[in-house]
Amino acid sequence: MRVLIIDDDEQIRVLLEQMMHWAGFEVMVAENGKVAMQLQRERPADLVITDLIMPEQEGLETISRLKKDYGGIKIIAISGGGRIGPEAYLPAALELGADRVFSKPFDVQEIVDTVREMLRPGL
Repeated sequence: MRVLIIDDDEQIRVLLEQMMHWAGFEVMVAENGKVAMQLQRERPADLVITDLIMPEQEGLETISRLKKDYGGIKIIAISGGGRIGPEAYLPAALELGADRVFSKPFDVQEIVDTVREMLRPGL
């Protein structure tokens, strides 16, 4: 199973990438939605973990494009919320098609468990 991680914060990208590798997933990373869409076209992921506040192409736009172009894709949105807090962005992510949402700082093990659950065959 392939997981695509999108976050402009390198520390979070590296942390999530390592945890997903250790959990046995193939991982791709992108620093924004524009790069992520290019990667997704080349080698489609089964699940995407995306930050919401990023330069170039932010997460809400990325979620709606992914859902439009790859209907069955699973999406986890994460956000520290920028200036107004994650509670402003996470509900919008759910409305646009994210399957789960997490506020930063998050429990990495909880995200790994959620990815495993979402990618379990038959779901």
